Amino acid sequence: LVIVAPDGVLRRTQVGQVSLPGEMGAFTVLKGHAPLIAHLTAGDIVYVPENGAEERLAVTGGFVRVYKDEIEVCAEIPNEKQ
Repeated sequence: LVIVAPDGVLRRTQVGQVSLPGEMGAFTVLKGHAPLIAHLTAGDIVYVPENGAEERLAVTGGFVRVYKDEIEVCAEIPNEKQ
């Protein structure tokens, strides 16, 4: 998982799953997910690092690209201070 915002890279980590606030509703990406590009709305990106506890990152919008088990998020962050 790579999450970038206008200020640069916010997160870069190996994850087991990621839940995202999609324009058509929240959805979860697991290993082997089909390729996709989706618009994100305001909400939380919720992810579980391979060796850790659930983490959350609030976003006000953005896009996600899933391809070959790589998840790339370009997001707008509230107050750009996350």
